[in-house]
Parts: sequence; structure tokens; C-alpha cells
Amino acid sequence: MASIDCVLDTTPMAQEIGSVSNHVKATTTAVVAMQTAVVLAEKNAAEHVCNNVNKGFHTLMLSQISQKRAKCQSDVDSLLMLLNQQQKQLLAIKGRMERDYNMLSNRYLKLFNGLNTILKQRVFELDRPVINFAIRDIEKVSNRTKYLTATVPLTQLESLSISQKILASNVKYRGLNVIDSMTRFLGGMQEQKKLTDRILLNRSKKPEDSTLLIPIIISEMNYDKSDNKNIEITLSNRILNRQSETILKNAVMPHVENLQGQKNMSINKDVQSEFSKLVSSSNISQRVKDLTNSLFATNNYPNI
Repeated sequence: MASIDCVLDTTPMAQEIGSVSNHVKATTTAVVAMQTAVVLAEKNAAEHVCNNVNKGFHTLMLSQISQKRAKCQSDVDSLLMLLNQQQKQLLAIKGRMERDYNMLSNRYLKLFNGLNTILKQRVFELDRPVINFAIRDIEKVSNRTKYLTATVPLTQLESLSISQKILASNVKYRGLNVIDSMTRFLGGMQEQKKLTDRILLNRSKKPEDSTLLIPIIISEMNYDKSDNKNIEITLSNRILNRQSETILKNAVMPHVENLQGQKNMSINKDVQSEFSKLVSSSNISQRVKDLTNSLFATNNYPNI
């Protein structure tokens, strides 16, 4: 095998490598500088974006809060207007109720004052016999000893027998008057007892399955021109309670249509008197009163 000896000079290569090394260092420095600038730019851009985002979020929240505040303020204003209107209406209702209360209180005050006066007069009329008895007879009863005694002259002893006869006659006359008064009183009490027994119900003598009569009023009314009749049954609330009244109405109502009435050409005097009292005591005008009386007089109602 042949061998060749070569002599290589590395100086140019070393120079070129040194130049490349200088260029690499310059490039590295430029890259580092550019990276630093890019990082700074990104940081500035990020801060700018964050500031804009924060500012936009703050502006959005402020706008939403302002809108909600405006809506709430509008609702409050509308509610205040509604409350003011309702307050005015309530004050008007209060004033009207006060006027109605004063009017009704004055009306009922006059009514009850009139009733008190009438009741006072009736009580006085009821007590009149007792008062008359007290005025007329109490003094005589209190002084009956004086009226029953006979005067005996002290200077005439021979008239003593005559005075005793007079005294006995006076006592006999008073006794007969008392017996007669007692007889009339007992007779009146007996008549009153008979009348009371005839009017009042004796529950102890009535059997459980007895039949009792209860007055009712059947009213047939026509409110329009279509001939639609409305039938109402009225009972006295002083005799029966509400439950018994309802039971009687339900029992009578199915049989109302089958009731046959007879035309009565003459008006009952008691009914006419009560109707005249109701019309005269009402607050309607005199023309309406006269028309009501004439219609009542010309109306023919049947008796069942």
C-alpha cells in the first residue's frame, strides 16, 4: 500500500470559522434583542387589552345597573301614583261612609227617639190604672181607720148605742164593697185566664203527633212583560228558626201550583188598615201614596 504525505494549512479555515463565529454571535445578539422587544410588545399589548376589557366590563355593568335603577325608579313612581290615587279614593269612600253613617245615625236616632216616646206613652197608659188607684184609693186605704170610726159625743152618753150601730153599718158597707171588688177581680182574672188559655199553646197537653197551624204568606209577583211569575213564601222569623223555616218552605213549594183561590170582592178591614198604616208611615210622596191606595183598592186578590 502506498502512503502520501499531505501538509494542510488550517489558518484560512480557522479565520473563516472565526468570522462565522462572529456572525453567529451577532445573530444571537440580534435574536435576543428581537425576543426582548417581542416580549415587551406582547406585554404592552396584553396590558392594553386587559385595560380595554376592564374598562368595557365596568362600562357594561354601569350601564346595566343604570338601566335597572331606571326601571326600578319607574316602577316606584308608578306605584306611588297608584297609591296616591288609591289614597284619594279611600278618602272619598271614608268621607261618603261618614256622611252615610251620620245620616243613618240621625235617622235611627229620630226613629228610636220616637219609639222611646211612644213606648213611654204606652207604659204610662199601662200604669195609668195603678196611678189612678194610688191617687184615688191609697189615701183612703191608709186612713181607713179614720173612715171606719164613728164619732161619739162625750157629752151625750145616751147616743152611744146609735154610734155603735152607725159604726157597724159602716163596717158592713165597706166589707160588702171589698167583697164586691174581690168578686169582680176574681171574675176578671178568670176571664183573662180563659182568654190566655185560648190564645197560648199548652205544650203539656199537646200530644207529640198533634197538628199545629202556622201562618204563611205566598206572594206571586210578575217583574216584566213576559209573564214570568215569581213565587215567594214568607214565614214569621219570630215563630220559627231558620232551619224550620227552610223545611217548611221546601215542603210547601211543590204544592203551591195546585192551590186554588177564590176571588174576594171585598177587602178585609184588618188587611186594609195595616196596609194603610204602612203606606202612611212611608217616606214617599203623597201622589205615590194615593196611587198605591187606589191600586190596592182596585186589586182583587184570591183567598185560599
